[in-house]
Amino acid sequence: MELSGPLRYPTDLLDTTMDQLRTLLAVHESGTALAAARLLGREQSSVQKQLDTLNRTFGALCGEALVLKRGRGKDVLFTATGQALVDLARRTLDQWTEGIHDAGRRLGRTLSVGSTRYTLGFLLDAVERVGEAYERRGVDLKVTHVRTGDLFAKLQAKELDLVCGSIVVTEGQEAELDPYEIIEWRRSGLALLTNLPEDRLPGPSVTAGRLPGLPLVISTGGLIGRCLTAWYGADYRQQLSVAAEIEAAHYGFELLRSGVVSGAMLVTRGIGDAAENGGLPEAAGLRRLDVIGDVGPRTDVLVGVFVRRGDRAAYGPGHPLNLLWNALSGENQRWWLNR
Repeated sequence: MELSGPLRYPTDLLDTTMDQLRTLLAVHESGTALAAARLLGREQSSVQKQLDTLNRTFGALCGEALVLKRGRGKDVLFTATGQALVDLARRTLDQWTEGIHDAGRRLGRTLSVGSTRYTLGFLLDAVERVGEAYERRGVDLKVTHVRTGDLFAKLQAKELDLVCGSIVVTEGQEAELDPYEIIEWRRSGLALLTNLPEDRLPGPSVTAGRLPGLPLVISTGGLIGRCLTAWYGADYRQQLSVAAEIEAAHYGFELLRSGVVSGAMLVTRGIGDAAENGGLPEAAGLRRLDVIGDVGPRTDVLVGVFVRRGDRAAYGPGHPLNLLWNALSGENQRWWLNR
């Protein structure tokens, strides 16, 4: 008789624990039982015992051991079966973790939100408004920093439930926003922060068409890179005079303020506003000019709040995600009224 349901699974397989799968991944990552033991905070003998058990179990089930020893001090060798089951173990644990997080989200027990550095203030103001409600319900709120370039990827992977940040919206490519529900805080363009004298670069604005003639400080990715790609194409570095490439804005401010680089740094207008109004002490003394986009398609920097479309509708009005969304919407309205 053919078994069905829970009875169809081999007994040896059912005796395998998730902790053993984690040990297998630790050995694969670190190379040896000793290194895995250090990684897991265990005794080597405990890790070796689990590894031996896995070898026996899957050697019997599959016909090949998972790992082979290669002598003292050498990394173990994973067989083809071992590598396949490492991949399966990783997927299994990832799926279980995601399933647990999904259950927590549905019940309103956990909420993971992210913010870029320059939108963190908006998020924290809203979190303060829902803090008492979260505390009463025992909501486990996790707030993490997210890079602009990772914003949508984090949402799509369900690592985050809500993100405050900035994206580039290029005319003709608005369909990429369809999977998301958005509170649009504002749309703006780019600005320059410069230490160049006014006779070299008069203000209060400069056209994008003049950028190739200026020594520029630009970030290596993110919003600025996407804007420049939209205006000049993927080879924009060959068309511009790049004085310095940076990964973080504060490094560019330091280059300009110290005089090590004489030029102009491309930033979003939000950062330009903050620098001009004294909100960024590290950019003090730099002059701000707005960049007028007169080349390529219309390109805007959208600052807002993003969630996966359909998530809010799947939950009741008292769910932590909807409470935070409403608080952020209120903060947005107050921001516009106080401008």
